[in-house]
Amino acid sequence: MDGHQKSARRLSTVHAHLGLERSAQLAAHCVSHKHKDISTALTYDDVLLIPKRSPVRSRRAVKMRTKLTKNIWINNPIVSSNMDTVTEDRMAIAMARNGGIGIIHRFLSVEDQARMVLRVKRAESWIIDKPYFTGPTTTVAQLKEMMDEKGVNSFLITDKQDKLLGIVSGRDLRFVDDDNALVEKIMTPRTALIVARPTVSLDEAKNIVAANKIKKLPLVDSDNVLRGLITSKDIINHIHRPYASLDSKGRLMVGAAVGVKDEIPRARALLEAGADVLVIDVAHGHSDLAIEALKRLKKTFPNVDIIAGNVATAEGTRELIEAGADGIKVGVGPGSICITRIVTGCGMPQLTAVIECAEVANKMGVPVMADGGIKSSGDITKAIAAGASTIMLGSTLAGTDESPGKTLIKGGKKVKVIRGMAGYGANMSKNERISGRDDIFDVVPEGVEAVVPYRGSVEGIIKQLVGGLASGISYCGGSCIEELQQNATFVRLTQAGKVESGSHDVDLI
Repeated sequence: MDGHQKSARRLSTVHAHLGLERSAQLAAHCVSHKHKDISTALTYDDVLLIPKRSPVRSRRAVKMRTKLTKNIWINNPIVSSNMDTVTEDRMAIAMARNGGIGIIHRFLSVEDQARMVLRVKRAESWIIDKPYFTGPTTTVAQLKEMMDEKGVNSFLITDKQDKLLGIVSGRDLRFVDDDNALVEKIMTPRTALIVARPTVSLDEAKNIVAANKIKKLPLVDSDNVLRGLITSKDIINHIHRPYASLDSKGRLMVGAAVGVKDEIPRARALLEAGADVLVIDVAHGHSDLAIEALKRLKKTFPNVDIIAGNVATAEGTRELIEAGADGIKVGVGPGSICITRIVTGCGMPQLTAVIECAEVANKMGVPVMADGGIKSSGDITKAIAAGASTIMLGSTLAGTDESPGKTLIKGGKKVKVIRGMAGYGANMSKNERISGRDDIFDVVPEGVEAVVPYRGSVEGIIKQLVGGLASGISYCGGSCIEELQQNATFVRLTQAGKVESGSHDVDLI
């Protein structure tokens, strides 16, 4: 290589070096410019709603009916979280009976989750269109086993053509000592039963049950083929709980969670069991995994409403709706047992997240659910005023009788356990169930395990929260959720304002 070649090579190297330096300088300039004006985001504690003149004379007059999805309405905006320490069948039943809805968690086998959905659908119904029945040659032992498995205390007896032969209840079994006896020997026969046609109205059924003092009213057609069942308990429930969330058949409504991998078989089983809505359960909903799973679900089940999330931005909301979402779940890191923001450094304060997501979703005709960060009924009012149609609760409901798990004693007080679904416990349980392994180093937790105070029945909690929301709507000059959102005006709080908002300058009893 001669002198000229060496000089040219050195010059080329210098130019390349200068080019890299220039690229680095440009990148640094872009990053600096991009983050020059960092915006402020707010959460519920940062604001208050300005009171307005109210036309409401009693908070009982405030209407709570709201949209869960594009096609599903519920009678109050409270949804119980799809966490394994919050919502299984007992919680879902209680939520629907009180006007909300529960989402049964997915940290179960497909069969167990579907069985829970079925229990909710059968817990209460104007007409049970698929009552449990068996044949006349079933033994007493077999019938007892079926009753325990299904959680019921009576079975209808039919022949091979589904014609009604009789009924056996727990009362009939009470004094039967021979487990090998056939049910046809102990059943109340068809000739002694009061029955009705499938077209019977609720008022007619109520009159028949009352006049004959019966608990079960089988429905048969003109050929005596079994078509359904009405129970006195369901009639009473229908009368006493006019605000229960019911489907078109008068059954309690229930949702169920699915993941983003192998979600189709689980979804199919849940829908066959009667689930009214599916919820895609993933921490970061603005992802290829979530969007692709949503598209697969909508393609396979085009007539099923699906709530997708979780997201915290307008862009994430728009992309999920364009992929087919019928509802959007908003919240990245606001939950009391969630540490996503600490572990990942990512998230969005919840009030700002709800405002930005709801602005896009409402224009596209899709309701938003505010998931996490709710500590009081006042926070519910703020979330709804910010544009959410519903709110999802976890820790607030985890301490109730209806939540899964046992009541413990800690420091002389009753408590119940709650755990984040992205925490060690939940993920190790899932890993062990799926793969037989529970290696702690396979999990990077984004949730914690904790205890919450025991709070008694969930019905009392819901009444307090709904009552607070009703008052909040009234204070904002509205009589329904839509008017709250139209009238709402937020004001930011200073630290002194936050202190003033709570009890102060007194010793609490």
